[in-house]
This record gives sequence, structure tokens and C-alpha cells, in this order.
Amino acid sequence: MSEERSLNFLEEIIEEDIRNGKNDGRILTRFPPEPNGYLHIGHAKSICLNFGIAKKYKGKTNLRFDDTNPTTEDVEYVDSIREDIKWLGFEWDQELYSSNYFDQLYDFALNLIRLGLAYVDDSTAEEIAAAKGTPIEPGKPTPNRSRSIEENIQLFEDMKAGKYPDGAKVLRAKIDLASPNMHLRDPLMYRIKHAHHHRTGDKWCIYPMYDFAHGQSDSIEQITHSICTLEFIPHRPLYEWFIQQLNIFPSKQYEFARLNMNYTVMSKRKLLQLVNENYVTGWDDPRMPTISGLRRRGYTPLSIRNFSERIGVARRENLIDLGLLEFCIREDLNKSAWRRMAVMDPVKLIISNYPKDQIEVMDGENNPEVEGGDGSRPIPFSSELWIERDDFMEEPTKKYFRLGPGLMVRLKNAYIVQCDSFVKDETGRVSEIHCTYIPESKSGSDTSGIHVKGTIHWVSVAGAKTAEIRLYDRLFHVEDPSNGEGDFKEYINPDSLSVIENAFIEPDLVNAEPGFGYQFIRKGYFSLDIDSSPDHLVFNRTVTLKDAWAKEINKS
Repeated sequence: MSEERSLNFLEEIIEEDIRNGKNDGRILTRFPPEPNGYLHIGHAKSICLNFGIAKKYKGKTNLRFDDTNPTTEDVEYVDSIREDIKWLGFEWDQELYSSNYFDQLYDFALNLIRLGLAYVDDSTAEEIAAAKGTPIEPGKPTPNRSRSIEENIQLFEDMKAGKYPDGAKVLRAKIDLASPNMHLRDPLMYRIKHAHHHRTGDKWCIYPMYDFAHGQSDSIEQITHSICTLEFIPHRPLYEWFIQQLNIFPSKQYEFARLNMNYTVMSKRKLLQLVNENYVTGWDDPRMPTISGLRRRGYTPLSIRNFSERIGVARRENLIDLGLLEFCIREDLNKSAWRRMAVMDPVKLIISNYPKDQIEVMDGENNPEVEGGDGSRPIPFSSELWIERDDFMEEPTKKYFRLGPGLMVRLKNAYIVQCDSFVKDETGRVSEIHCTYIPESKSGSDTSGIHVKGTIHWVSVAGAKTAEIRLYDRLFHVEDPSNGEGDFKEYINPDSLSVIENAFIEPDLVNAEPGFGYQFIRKGYFSLDIDSSPDHLVFNRTVTLKDAWAKEINKS
């Protein structure tokens, strides 16, 4: 996007820091995903923000995998995250892992024990929760809070050595059980998990909690601006407390509103349900809000970056209209997608005065929005064509400008034809439309003097190829499925996918490339699916030409 805009609040903070010479003007951000699922459009906003800010201010961004929970993490997710970030057009400075710092984090924890600021607690999770009190009632110390420093060190070392089963003990920070911020009431720092880690193997059986690992990892890397979403505001005092007590590099946390979008869900847990319970075909199902799903559907990196730019950076949660994302992809594909013709509900059109065995090659520009048309492609034309069934009406209405008895229409990139008659099959359905063409009306060299209001697309019977067309729509039929009553899966749109088994397409589409956008004239924007093969072409509808959903909503 090229238009001028005012600075967002994060940019204002950074520019003030640069003016004041903070961190010698150095800017280092990070993107810290947990590798326990695929990234979605909400993560894309965070990626664009962290990498975009660093790029703007000539800084750098680290990719750090927050891999502190071995039971939910997998190399598959690590690989997919890397791919998604690169696809969006960003390069990280260093690829790092919280597990890189396990030894250092362990030493940090020992330091806090030696300072009398951490202790080992044998209490159960339920006992700890009860002892924390409520927002209006102070917590109470558990019996283990008064343990000596020496005993805590020994117990923590024994935890590390694997002497205790899962859940037997935890390490807690000793802060303030009366704090109005519940996160400061002796939060957990370490728990016991005898689980194989995808990077460290079986070396560790204790793992740091997010609140302990996150800030310290930022500090180790000397992150200057740790940008989180709003739900981490209550965590910020704890983030700062650990850094202050350990006297390490003072990374600073800043918060922005995460992306919430209508007609979808953003929770990894809910997305995992959709995958595991087969409501979708996988994480990259084109109906999913995952980056891989959007990529498979035909969204472009530029459209997602522009979307992130348009929604901006806010300090307050709001619900973003999916229509804005669809606007961004339409805007991009209108400028870049090649035009092609595809007939999805075919009926045969026969031109009675055209030579029966003749194949004429028409010329069709690839993209009229590009100066010069971005090149062109040959389109075979013959006496028998496929057209859309709804481009013909037996008894045309007053403002119907397509085919009907006695009506004329232009065939895109070809001739004007006039409907003379039609044939029905034994079920009463129109099976053939018979026309005559005007030889002098050829597109680009029309001397007929005839002006028609309607233009329709077509595919030559002789040259037609077939393809499976998958028409995708919103996955949910309510605006906010997460906040509805009952199970969110009850709101899944039964019409989120319809499949046309055998559509007729231009022969040139056998050369379609994955990741490249095509506008099927009058039908929408489409992309070749990964399921496609030379013998079985499959196209996904990325988006309709216009916001048809909004029209339907306004009707109701």
C-alpha cells in the first residue's frame, strides 16, 4: 500500500526510543510461535507487524520457537511455520528455540532460589489454585513456602535428575500472595514432564513455564521490543519482575490487539478439533483460516500483507470483517490474475451457419488491467460450443441481455450470435441452442455495425478440457461462532464446499501453475489445487468476483 498514513502507537514508541538513543538506536523484534499447530491469519498479522516494524527501522527480527511443552509440539509444525513466514515474504535474522536456553534458564531459576525468591512446592494443582485466593481475597502460603534455600536447591536438582513423577512437585516464584494481580501470586516457573522433546530428546524432564521462559529468552537475545497481544497485559509485571530480580538485559513488552475475524475461529484448540474430527480435510483445507489453507485456496502474500496493513495496530479488541480480507485478494488478483473461460453448468450451443469442421483460433488477452494485456493466449473456436445454462432463457424478461429466442449476444473474444431456436430433451430440459453468427462481427475487427448489450463466455466443444471445480465459501454461517450457544461446530456452514465434477475449461488451462491466480470470466478467481494432476485438473475458488455473501446477509 502506498498511501500515506499516520504512525501507529508502536511506531511512535520506537521512534521515541530511537530519538532518545535507547539501546543505541538498535531495533530487534521477535516472532515466538509455539510449534503446536499451524499458523493462521491472526499470526500473519503478528508476523507482518514484527517483521514490518523491524524492516521499517532498519532492524532485525528473530524467529524463536517457544518449544517448552514437549507433549504438544512437533517438527511438522516447525517446518510449516518456517514455510509460512517465507511465503509471506519475510526473512528472519536468527532461528532460535527456547530449548536453546534450557541450561541458562535452569541456572536463572537456581539464582532466584539462592536469592530466596523461588521455592519447590509439593502441593497439587488444586491446592495451589485454592491457596492463591481470589481477586478480592489474598492468597495463603502453602506449607512448602517456608522451605530453606538449601532444601529448595536440593529438591530442584532432584527434580532435574528425574527423581519425581509428573506433577509431584513444581518450582514457584516467591513474590506476593496478596497482589491484586493474580499472576504475581507465586506463579509456577517449572513443572515435571517426563516426555521426549523434539530437539533435546530425553535430556530434560523439567520444563519452564511460558511466563518464565518468555521474558528471559527475550533478554538473552537482547530483544528491544517484545510485541505481544493484549491478553499478556496482566503478565507484563511478572515479565519485568523476573528481569529485574535476575538483573539481566531489560527487554520491554508492548501489547496490541490480536486479530479477531468474523465467520471463523482462531483458537488453535478449536482448529485442531475441526481437523481431528474431520470437519475439514486438514490444516491446509482452503476453508481454514490457516496461512497454509489461505495459500492453498489461492490467496497471495501481498493480499495478506495489505490486509494486515489496512486493519492497522490497535490497543482495543474488535471484530474484523472477513469481507476486508476478500477485498484485498480481489484487489490483488484483479491486477495479476490471467483471464480464462470455464463453463460450470454447460448446455450446447450450435452455430448453424458456421463451417462444421472448421477450427478458428481466437486471440484472448491475459489481463486487460495490465497495459498491453500481459500477453495473450490462443482460444479454439468451432461450430459447437459450451455455454452456461443460465445464459439462456426460453422466455426472456425485459432486461435480460443474454440469449433467448431472437436475442443477440457477443461471444467473448469471438462473434455476435443470434438465437434461432432450441431443443429440449425427454425431461423437458433445454439440451441444444441453435444460433447463427454474424461473420463481420469478429472481436477486434467488427464491421457489422451491430451493437449488443450482453457478452457471455464459452468453451469450444472440440477443444474443451475438463476439470473439477471446488467452490469454497465461509466455514461458518454465523458471524461469531465462538460466542454462540452450544458447540461452535453446530454453526458450520453446510454449503461451505460444493464440487462441480466436470466443468469445461479452455485448453490453455492445462498449463495452469499452482500459486498463480486465474479469473474465470464472470465466475470468480481460481487457483490450481495441490490435488491436481495432468489427468485430473482441480481448481479452487479463491473468492467470488463480488461480495455475494454480503448481499445475501442484507436480504435476510
